[in-house]
Amino acid sequence: MEATAASSEPKVGTFFGRNEFLIRRLHSLTGLLPVGAYMCVHLLTNASTLGGPAMFQKNVDLIHSLGPALPIVEWTFIFLPLIFHAVVGVVIIRSGNPNLSSYHYVGNVRYTLQRATAWIALFFIAYHVFHMHGWFHNAWWLENVANDKLGGHQFDPHRATSTAAIALSAFWRKAFYAIGVISSVFHFANGLWTMGITWGVWTSAAAQKRANWICGAVGVAMTLVGLAALAGVTSTDVKKAEAYEDAHLEIQHEAERRAEEKLKKLSAAPAATASGAARK
Repeated sequence: MEATAASSEPKVGTFFGRNEFLIRRLHSLTGLLPVGAYMCVHLLTNASTLGGPAMFQKNVDLIHSLGPALPIVEWTFIFLPLIFHAVVGVVIIRSGNPNLSSYHYVGNVRYTLQRATAWIALFFIAYHVFHMHGWFHNAWWLENVANDKLGGHQFDPHRATSTAAIALSAFWRKAFYAIGVISSVFHFANGLWTMGITWGVWTSAAAQKRANWICGAVGVAMTLVGLAALAGVTSTDVKKAEAYEDAHLEIQHEAERRAEEKLKKLSAAPAATASGAARK
């Protein structure tokens, strides 16, 4: 069983203190669904860069096929749960005392790493979303705040592979992303273990030992996937990716043009039929 670190409980008179049981369980739940699940899907999608521009662009197009509904889905199922998880996590961190200097147990080391990686993941995710997407889908914001001068909104979903490769071309960004991905995955995998205890999935010493292997395997697998995504972006030939994206966009525009012409013909047909009937 993991050795727990000493902690100072939140004051009973505070909102957190009065609702601690529910808040802590919602915090652990959002760490798995949807935040943790989204992280895994996001890393798997990015790892498809290893399959070339066509595969990655197909996956990105599938996500962006939601159109105007995409920001609603993002805020409802990703950003708001993530913000809740982060805010509650900060409250928990500020109320805890690692006590690592007194008890050199593996559990206390994991306790400290869980909180350290929480801070790293928080700043990394905030930077990543700004760097790639600019935080908000607003024309004024993207033009005046999240612009090239501040290094924001570098990802173009219509040119997914080339813009991702250019955005991560600097070595320091690759290193920073690697640290961020590893920290995020550790926080998720270790948090999955503690979530099992919180929800009573594994309570005995034997069950927790088995869970160590399961959560450890998940962590190793997702770390490899995340680093594979970075490797895929690093190995991208930007010129070839841009050539494919140009051709892909031309095909899309041509398909849209033909669809519009077909719709115009279909809408004009009933009017022509009605006009002919009136003359008769």
